[in-house]
Amino acid sequence: MHPTSRKGFTLIELLIVIAVIAILAAVAFVALDPLQRFQDARDSARVTDATAILSAIKIDQVDNGGSYVTAVDSAATGTVYMITTGQSNGCDDNNAQCDTNATNDTACVDLSALVTEGYLAEIPQSPDGSGTWDDGSADGEEGTGYTMQKSDNGSLTIRACESENTTEISVTR
Repeated sequence: MHPTSRKGFTLIELLIVIAVIAILAAVAFVALDPLQRFQDARDSARVTDATAILSAIKIDQVDNGGSYVTAVDSAATGTVYMITTGQSNGCDDNNAQCDTNATNDTACVDLSALVTEGYLAEIPQSPDGSGTWDDGSADGEEGTGYTMQKSDNGSLTIRACESENTTEISVTR
């Protein structure tokens, strides 16, 4: 065997292969648009959370002979309430991020009874997009990034305050 006939790749060949792989990776990265995938994932979580809240309210209603949990039962029809955990004012503070605004500063509905009664493990909090729902306080009183509205016929609409890749996220029953 002659010493100059070794098998293998030259440095130029390896660099060309690496460059081609890098170009393909960059094209795939741009085509997949990771920012949009993250937004879609947060929107999907919001739909799941809104459905879970509404299901918990409805299951509680069935278990209690047709009566809503007290906070929902006492809610005025047509008013858009921020779903909270103990908070009783400041419910319109994040309206700039909401697709459907809370009606006013005191339009809060505390659904923590659904947790106490075992219908939810915790009140879901919307994933942070442009809004931040956790105020960082240790008082346990938080807006959730979800709103509730009761209609004249008794149906409820739960909305995600913020949607990123759709016009509005809402669930009605």
